[in-house]
Amino acid sequence: MAYQAHPTAVIDEGAQIGEGTKIWHFSHIMGPCQIGKHCNLGQNVVISPDVVLGNNVKVQNNVSIYTGVTCDDDVFLGPSCVFTNVVNPRSGVNRRGQYSRTHVGVGASIGANATIVCGHDIGPYAFIGAGAVVTKNIPAYALVVGNPSKQIGWMSEFGHRLDFDDQGRAQCPESGESYELIDGHVLKR
Repeated sequence: MAYQAHPTAVIDEGAQIGEGTKIWHFSHIMGPCQIGKHCNLGQNVVISPDVVLGNNVKVQNNVSIYTGVTCDDDVFLGPSCVFTNVVNPRSGVNRRGQYSRTHVGVGASIGANATIVCGHDIGPYAFIGAGAVVTKNIPAYALVVGNPSKQIGWMSEFGHRLDFDDQGRAQCPESGESYELIDGHVLKR
């Protein structure tokens, strides 16, 4: 076995789990799903059928990732964040097979207790603040907070808020990487 799983974890047949991945206490990995290399799935995590996680995805405790969700490489999912997959759920109405898709782009971070309403994509390196409720698509590098979430700024790939000058240029204080704001879109230079 190229991955590590705590003895209390339940891993169903058909689950594809990459080398170096760690799965902690009381988690349930349903097949078929795809989990990349070097992921870390915390305690009490549920991965539903057909979910795809890229490499180096960090899933903190108490996160359920439902059918219809895909996460690219280097995504961070904070403690108890929530994904949905049906817009109008009813206990008495079967909507299996009508799941809405949600895609989380490379390097994005979703804070603790945030809710991602299905059918909305999170752009690469976006930063969703703790407790935010995402009800629309989030652009790359955007910083959003609140309920419903509102964009309040931009973030670098290292997770620092970008302060753009009047020429639309900013620099990450940690990495030194340069960014440009053009027509409401951030580009790394």
